[in-house]
Amino acid sequence: QVHLVESGGGLVQPGGSLRLSCAASGFTFSAKTLGWYREAPGRDREQVARITRDNVVTYYSDTIKGRFTLSRDNLLNTIYLSMLNLMPEDTAKYYCAVDIGGSAEWDWWGRGTQVTVSS
Repeated sequence: QVHLVESGGGLVQPGGSLRLSCAASGFTFSAKTLGWYREAPGRDREQVARITRDNVVTYYSDTIKGRFTLSRDNLLNTIYLSMLNLMPEDTAKYYCAVDIGGSAEWDWWGRGTQVTVSS
C-alpha cells in the first residue's frame, strides 16, 4: 500500500521560510517521479513542482520559481520542499504525490500539510 506522509507545515510570517517533508513507502521510491501540488479555498489546484527518479526537477510553477526548491533523498525515501520568502498567496494545503504508472499524472497523494503565511 502506498503511503505518503507530509510534515513541516505551519504558520509563518511573510518573508519567512519553511521546509516540507514527505516520507514515502509502499513502492520503489527511487524509481518514481514525485512532487507537490497545493490547494487553497477559492483557487484552482496548482502543481508546484516535480522531480524525477534521477533527481532532476522537471517543473516549477512560475509562482514559486526562485523561492522554492524541491529535492529528494532516495536513501530516506523522502522528498523535501524548501520554501523561502513566503508570501500570503502561498497559503494553501500542500500535498505530496507520486506518479506510479509513469503517465505524468499523480496516482497517489498524501493527506496534506497546511501552510499559512500571515502577519
